[in-house]
Order: sequence, then C-alpha cells, then structure tokens
Amino acid sequence: MGTSDTEPDPRPDETPRERFDRELVEMLQGLRVIVAGVQFLFAFLLTLPFSNGFKRVGHVGQWVFYLSLITAACASICLMAPAAQHRMLFRSGRKDLLVNRSNRYGIAGTLALTVSMSSAVAVAAKGFFSSGLAAVTAAAIVGVAAWAWFVQPMLTRRRIEAAREDDGERPEAGRRELRTIID
Repeated sequence: MGTSDTEPDPRPDETPRERFDRELVEMLQGLRVIVAGVQFLFAFLLTLPFSNGFKRVGHVGQWVFYLSLITAACASICLMAPAAQHRMLFRSGRKDLLVNRSNRYGIAGTLALTVSMSSAVAVAAKGFFSSGLAAVTAAAIVGVAAWAWFVQPMLTRRRIEAAREDDGERPEAGRRELRTIID
C-alpha cells in the first residue's frame, strides 16, 4: 500500500521523534502550496474596492466582499501559523504538539478559505448577474470544496478505520485521547 497519511504506522522502524519530524515536514510542504493561492486571493481582494466596477455589487455585495476579505485574512493567518510557530518553538522538543496544532490550523485555514472563495465568487457573480445566480454559484463552490476538502477524506478515513477494526487492528492513534484547544 505504501507510505501515506492514512496509515497509522507507515514506518515501523522510525522513532516517534523521526515520525514527528517527517510529519511536520510533510505538513509544512502541503501548506506551502495552499498558502500561495490564499495570498494571491487575499492580494486580489485588497485591490477590488479600488476598481471602477466595485459599486455595481451594491451594499449587500460589499458586505459579502468584506466577509471574503476577512476570511481570506484568517485563512492566511491559520495557514501561515504552522511555519511561524515552527520558528518560535525551534528546538523546544515539542514537535508532537506542533504537528497536532498545525493540523488544526490547516483545517481551520481551509474552512476560512472555503468561505472566502465562495464569497469572492458571489461578489464577482453579483457584479454581472442576478443575486440569485450569485448565491447559487457561491453555494456550488461551498459544496465542491466541502466534498473535496472535508467530506470525501472523512469518508475515506472512516472506511479505512472500519476495515482495520474488522481486521482486528487497534483504532487509529488520533482516537486515543481528546486534546485540548490550547495544544
């Protein structure tokens, strides 16, 4: 099956420290890809109010734009937090904490990105089409993002865990304990 994030112990010969090192590197590499897109979206949103056609979106559209701008900023913060915290916690011996925290920031940033993208699409669509089409288009963007980024991976994870339990393996380590938000 090969090494993947869905395997509980893909490299049984590695130490916990080596595993956290590898997981942190993999996570930071993945977040780098997302951060570039978020930064581009955020930069575009920062320029939009200064364009000539911005008044066409109306008062409601401007509030939807504001939602898009704020959630793009939040997505940027959340998706950059793992790299920033990695620098701040350098040599603290807490990569386990950093990996778990970074995963939560990644999920929160992706949720914020979903809201920002769908809101930006709604504003753009409202500038040229009806409010109804803008709302339907934004809802479709939310649906596609929800499926691709959240629902499909969760269903896959459940299917893998169910197969492991059927094979008599222990449930994945993530279920061992509830972690606090502070971690």
